Amino acid sequence: MLRRSMTWMMTWMMAVMALALWPFSSLAEQPLVKRFTPITDHIAQNPNPNDWLMWRRTYNSWGYSPLKQINKDNVRQLQLAWAWTQEPGNQEAAPLVRDGIMYLSQSNNVVHALDATNGNLIWEYRHPQPNLKGSYVRRQLTRARNSIALYGDRVFLATGDARLVALDARTGKIIWNVQVADYNVGFNYTAGPLVVRGKVIAGISGCTTPDTGGGCFLTAHDADTGKELWRTYTIARSSDPADATWNGIPEHQRKGGSLWGTGSYDPELNLIFWGTAPPIPHSELARGTGPGAHLYTNSTLAIDPDTGKIVWHFQHLPGDNWNLDHAFERVLVDVERGGEVRPVLLTAGKTAIVWALDRKTGKYLWHRETAYQNVISKINPETGKVTLNRDVVPTKLGQDLFVCPSLYGGRIWQASAYSPDVKAIVMPLANMCNEYKVVEQPPTPGEDYGRGRFTPRHAPNNNGMVGRVEAIDVTTGKPLWKHERRAIISGSLLTTGGGLVIGGDGNRRAFALDAQTGSVLWELPLNSSIGGFPMTYMVDGTQYLAIPTGSSILPQFSAPLTPESIAPADRKRGNGSMLLVFKLPPAE
Repeated sequence: MLRRSMTWMMTWMMAVMALALWPFSSLAEQPLVKRFTPITDHIAQNPNPNDWLMWRRTYNSWGYSPLKQINKDNVRQLQLAWAWTQEPGNQEAAPLVRDGIMYLSQSNNVVHALDATNGNLIWEYRHPQPNLKGSYVRRQLTRARNSIALYGDRVFLATGDARLVALDARTGKIIWNVQVADYNVGFNYTAGPLVVRGKVIAGISGCTTPDTGGGCFLTAHDADTGKELWRTYTIARSSDPADATWNGIPEHQRKGGSLWGTGSYDPELNLIFWGTAPPIPHSELARGTGPGAHLYTNSTLAIDPDTGKIVWHFQHLPGDNWNLDHAFERVLVDVERGGEVRPVLLTAGKTAIVWALDRKTGKYLWHRETAYQNVISKINPETGKVTLNRDVVPTKLGQDLFVCPSLYGGRIWQASAYSPDVKAIVMPLANMCNEYKVVEQPPTPGEDYGRGRFTPRHAPNNNGMVGRVEAIDVTTGKPLWKHERRAIISGSLLTTGGGLVIGGDGNRRAFALDAQTGSVLWELPLNSSIGGFPMTYMVDGTQYLAIPTGSSILPQFSAPLTPESIAPADRKRGNGSMLLVFKLPPAE
């Protein structure tokens, strides 16, 4: 009996030891790790359809996969293949896949490498948590966002404490780790880098405090060593011709121009395209600047990746007074019209106005208003020059104004997607406004005097439908179809060669729409709000669909918080974050 008990105990102990060592012993499972092949410039520009190498898959930020095993005819048959519980925190994750290995960045700067067929852990990297002085910086660490990029045999991580880290893609070991800015005064990364021809290019955010005067900036670093190669500011310096747009405010007192998102790249023009955020504080009343453009806030910047020089800029919202960022994806499409092919850049900020620009010159081509807005009264049809609606610009503290769209935008960080089959850009939108006023606020560390206060409200005539997906023809700028629902669209969109638009809402519904018509083909309630960046990939002949879910600020602020105003958001605490991966059932 004793011998049997000892044998059972030894077996149990060996099993526990094996389980404890499993994540590390999996590194010895060499066949999967050996499958990884370095990503060259050619591969980055011409990725295998099976892979998803960057946050929107390709340099042109289409958010499109040509895979079509999952399609309009069979999407209703999707079944759960595997799931991964993510780190606590708000969910804005963007999974990447190379050679059957998934790289997943999460809150608190945790990176996991997983077997993309079953979710088994290959390696883990946990960035050391710094001793943070301010609650603002702590919040930046607890958001899972598109914070990594793949290039060569490395994973590049942009951290909440303003560091860039290069990890070995096969083992997760640190290759280099550089401090780019001082996180204690507010600088941080809120999005991952773009790697172009051996340069790791990333934009700093959080330039909101007195100690970050001078604004935010974009830097390029050598992918091999981490050495900084150039630095370009998004707030005009005293030597810049745009200096006059700051109305004499000293350079060190200019704040804002955050780079919340990741840029795009055109290899033929050798230009990168990045979007910028508003000036800080959010109103000219609080800034004390008076009316002015405040370049290069709320702009598209075309930048030479070799030198950091701004080649051209286009400002979408001069003199922002309402925190309406234009810092999101830039979608690059070659549009044929009248026998001529034109290189076009498409983007939309929080105003939800879709802008089409010539990406070679920055020339305005056309715009299309989508969600209701009242901050812009006129856009010149020849030049794209914007005229503000001064009736909603605050002129005194405590003045109540009804402003559309809301602080969280007619759209915010949830990315659009392009369908080359339909020749349409598909936008995630919100039919929301807010009551807005500027209030007096005593100066405190990390805060500004005269902050804005926002109370969410429904947009006029939205019939209780907050969430909206709209497809817009990129040739004509005309809308093709729209899909509306009560809950906000809380995740980014994905388009596929199978004719699908994949997305999800704050009421935990994942959905697939017909890219041609917008009709609902599949819908499934998951564990929590749909978040982050859904993507798809193929391994060994099987296509998978990955959908991140979890805690999100969007459902909370997408409508007045009353039961009759919106479908329940099922907003979970940060520990509700998961990655759910689906596939079709085996063929009979």
